[in-house]
Amino acid sequence: MRKKLRKLRMERGISQTFLSKELGYSYPSGYSNIEAGRNKLGYDQAVIIAKIFGVDVSDLEEDQPFFEKNLHEMCNKKLA
Repeated sequence: MRKKLRKLRMERGISQTFLSKELGYSYPSGYSNIEAGRNKLGYDQAVIIAKIFGVDVSDLEEDQPFFEKNLHEMCNKKLA
């Protein structure tokens, strides 16, 4: 997913600093750590990033279903 995030960000000319601020981080390293794989991307963060990039959350995935399990669990919790 990291490569996909970087590719989408670069294609759209969006800085890591901008994304960090949009995600509520105080420092640019907040987002860069996600892109570098040091921190995991949460579902809520993925929704924000997808909106900024103008894509669906599922488009942030590469080959593996990153959000499928989390999304299923979140939907079940909201219904309970």
